[in-house]
Amino acid sequence: MRLDGIPLWDGTEPRGPVELQWEPDRITGLRPAEQRHDDLCVIPGLVDTHVHLIGDAGEGRSDFSTWPLVTTRDEQVLHGVAHAQRALRHGVTTLRDMAGDEAQVALARAFDAGLLPGPRIRVLGMVGMTAGHGDLFVPAAHPLRKPTADGPDECRKLVRTWARAGLHGIKITTSGGVLSVGDRHAWRNYTRAEVGAIVDEAHALGMPVAAHAHSEDGIRVAVEEGVDSIEHGTLMSADLAETLAARGTPVAPTLLISRVIAEGRVPVPPDVMVKAAELVAQRDKLFAEAARAGVRFVLGTDANGFHVRFGDQCAEVVYMAEVLGLDAPSALRAATSDAADAIGMPVGRIAPGLGADFIVLRGRPWERIEDLSVANIVAVVSRGHLAAGNLP
Repeated sequence: MRLDGIPLWDGTEPRGPVELQWEPDRITGLRPAEQRHDDLCVIPGLVDTHVHLIGDAGEGRSDFSTWPLVTTRDEQVLHGVAHAQRALRHGVTTLRDMAGDEAQVALARAFDAGLLPGPRIRVLGMVGMTAGHGDLFVPAAHPLRKPTADGPDECRKLVRTWARAGLHGIKITTSGGVLSVGDRHAWRNYTRAEVGAIVDEAHALGMPVAAHAHSEDGIRVAVEEGVDSIEHGTLMSADLAETLAARGTPVAPTLLISRVIAEGRVPVPPDVMVKAAELVAQRDKLFAEAARAGVRFVLGTDANGFHVRFGDQCAEVVYMAEVLGLDAPSALRAATSDAADAIGMPVGRIAPGLGADFIVLRGRPWERIEDLSVANIVAVVSRGHLAAGNLP
């Protein structure tokens, strides 16, 4: 299969019009060509490093807090499939689920085996404490709770449990959060000894560690204990920004979700709106300074189908450029090659030998990031197969 004469942006730089050849799941050829489609371009499929696949994928917008408690696991998995496929139709060819278990691993394997069309998926298992951010999504009286771990030994055991289940990495919480009930973003989650034990055990098993951290203290302990990425990173101080930039640690800023909650665009309890508004009021200035310091920001939406929908990734990238002060090429790299590198996936680029994941769209998003729009998508190719639209 091939495309001929369409300008290409390969994940790092523009290459001009090319003849692009591929077979299922492999780019086989790339060479210069005469331009034939000056209104179109080809870019790599987007990589969202922070999503939550299990959530209501219907249009009724059921209650965010109670839906997981009243929906069977079998039905939840089907909603996860719907979310993944919706993301794919909107140009997102790789997703990283940030609080998964065997269900999301099953989705990843089904998509990899070609049983169903779907994006590439990586799954991180949550290691969180009793009464921590992850635990506070479930009401105290509800008997069905996600696993928690307290103390270094329990933390190590839960890391090993997720490794045995086939998960690809570990997510920890080193601060409180926004959507968890009765939580405060400034609250400490885990002691330094517990964080160190989790990171040590995960790394010993070849699993990267991502840290949910809003507070300055939460970011600091995560960085000092050697995590591989920071999720949210909202109250990042200047010295932390310098450290993260020097280490090249990726940060997924999850910008849109905080704004839509703070502005009340989706139904949330009043205390949740207040928490989000407090963070957003400080965030943009800190993030812009961090970007100027060289912090490596990557696409991460926190999409869950309710507050941020699967398919909103293009809008997140445009918003990243605005808030962080990124030029168009930098914003596009943050959503493709940089994001892929951040999660250790050989995608996010278009080059011979790599997987055939790419988008055909109208415009030049490396010149005008606003051209990265769902409305401009002409076709999506995933694993070498047409997933949406029509190839020119």
